[in-house]
Amino acid sequence: MNALTRIWHDGRPAERAAYAVGAALFVSGLVHAIVLLGTGGSWLGPVSMRKAVTFGLSFGLTLASVAWATSFLTVRPRWRAVLLGAFSVASIVEVALVSMQSWRGVPSHFNFETPFDNVVSMTLAGGGGVLILTVIGFTAAALVAPGPGAPSLRLAIRAGLVVLVVALATGAVMIARGVVEARGGDPQLAYTTAGSLKPLHAVAMHAILVLPGLAWLLTFTRWPEAHRMRVVKLAVTADAVLTAVIGVESFTGVSPFTAPLPVLALSAVSAAVLAGTGLYALSGIEPGIRFVRISDGKARGR
Repeated sequence: MNALTRIWHDGRPAERAAYAVGAALFVSGLVHAIVLLGTGGSWLGPVSMRKAVTFGLSFGLTLASVAWATSFLTVRPRWRAVLLGAFSVASIVEVALVSMQSWRGVPSHFNFETPFDNVVSMTLAGGGGVLILTVIGFTAAALVAPGPGAPSLRLAIRAGLVVLVVALATGAVMIARGVVEARGGDPQLAYTTAGSLKPLHAVAMHAILVLPGLAWLLTFTRWPEAHRMRVVKLAVTADAVLTAVIGVESFTGVSPFTAPLPVLALSAVSAAVLAGTGLYALSGIEPGIRFVRISDGKARGR
């Protein structure tokens, strides 16, 4: 708990603001989940309150994860504030508009029935573009700038950001496919076509939390950096294989649950290895080791 508290206290103003917004979005998702359960609404379909739930929870986690992971990057404060601010505003807009349309009982995406719904759909698409550009900016900084002192943490952040770009790019493809079908007069096909890519979008979305989170946990162990790097490399490989398999399934229209047995086994093994690295890191944590950030933005355990 002390380590989490230090993340807040050590955070720069832009990061604290992003944490606060992320927490609010996450709470929004929880509130909508309570409403959905309480009213007995459907969890399926383009007008389900489920979208407000998933958008709130997912964007809340992702925004906080991006703010935390990128806090280790060597980025100019003003540029960091601009990127985080844009990501935060876009996240708010996405969640707010999806939630509003859920309460109105109309689809949030691919809905061009009225001028207002058209504006909402296009604003959601524009917000997605802003998210992609900001993450590309952070990814470029992660690949060029020195970043955190620990090579294992640096690798985890870079990999997490790259996979996040894949997730957001998948979302852009989903929107593009859906818009084409909806503009062509078949909105139902738009939801079906875009929905086939949801598994890839969902799996890739949270690598920015899982991989840097694993590397951060490893800093609480007494294992040497060479060993921590091996663990992180294993996790990155497992995540890459899982993302690739789900990606092929998504683009070929195969459900992850009905894939051929060898493919299903590969997904299961990759997920198990990824989970196993997290449990392994937890098993090595020693209470006497503290995580600190030193003044130049690097991180180390002691």
